[in-house]
Amino acid sequence: MFGAARTRTLLGPVDPARDAAVAPSLVSARELIERAGTTEMVAGRRRVHPTRRLVLTVGTLAVAAGAVAVLQPFDRPAPDAPGGPGVAAGLVLVPVAYQFDADPPEAGPQLRALAGKIKDAEYDHRGGRYMYHHTKLWGDPVMTSADGRHHIAYAGESKVWQAADGTGSQINIQLEPQYPDQESQDYWRRRLDPAPAVAGTPAMIPLPPMELTPPPADAAGLRELLKVEYGPGAASKEVSTLYSRYVVPRATRAEILRVLADVPGFRWRGKVTDRAGRDGVAVTFDDREHDAQSLLIFNPKTGELLAHERLTLSPVRISSYKVILDAAWTDRVG
Repeated sequence: MFGAARTRTLLGPVDPARDAAVAPSLVSARELIERAGTTEMVAGRRRVHPTRRLVLTVGTLAVAAGAVAVLQPFDRPAPDAPGGPGVAAGLVLVPVAYQFDADPPEAGPQLRALAGKIKDAEYDHRGGRYMYHHTKLWGDPVMTSADGRHHIAYAGESKVWQAADGTGSQINIQLEPQYPDQESQDYWRRRLDPAPAVAGTPAMIPLPPMELTPPPADAAGLRELLKVEYGPGAASKEVSTLYSRYVVPRATRAEILRVLADVPGFRWRGKVTDRAGRDGVAVTFDDREHDAQSLLIFNPKTGELLAHERLTLSPVRISSYKVILDAAWTDRVG
């Protein structure tokens, strides 16, 4: 959960909720923003827009500005006032390098070929009570300057152990700030104080019961689940959600690739290296209307999803990323 420890450190004895235990949300701020931007009700049915840029618009900018003000001591300059001490250096993100950068071919034939040759993943030969996922996410939250040019986001890691009835445990780990370009890093280092240190081991958060229906293995069911009728942008997001929530068996992984192969708009980017240093193969979808690109990186041997990213196109820079560092079945929590 972003910001709770920092806010309480800064408010100290005047914190009206200092004695209250606040359970972290099971849905990240980024996901809530994305859901609000991608789904609306039209004529009694839900319409999902393929993609939205994951930057703060006018409505959410006020929330971000408020968050910046809370993160600073009260006697420091405002976020857009020069002269503030520098924030931790953090990392400047670099877009993934594609094998086929210019004029990439259609992805359909390559995805079908990959579906036909994938092998078992390590977890395909194991079982357990819990589905385990270790992920890293950039963009929870993203803060944007008033002119919309400069961005800062905090990356976070999560480890989740979840049973079929939804119960289990989760650990959230906040990481250092990251920036989509050098200009954003320079801007925010001049305006934000260094982050207060948060001591102690991240807490294990219990997960409440919820209905978890395993993903279908047939093409028709997967097309509906992945919302392919709304295009590659929506399908990319749903594939990312599916792999972050379930331990996907081999037959379903292969069918997912075949379903994506039939979605017009995906381009084959060939061999890539993801942000965890793993070899992968990638497809992208360019949504020119929203100046955005969706990127999916797959394990070339098992067909598992390794990463999902969103980029802006003009200029090319990161809007968000998710890296699935591990997925497994286990009987142990922690």
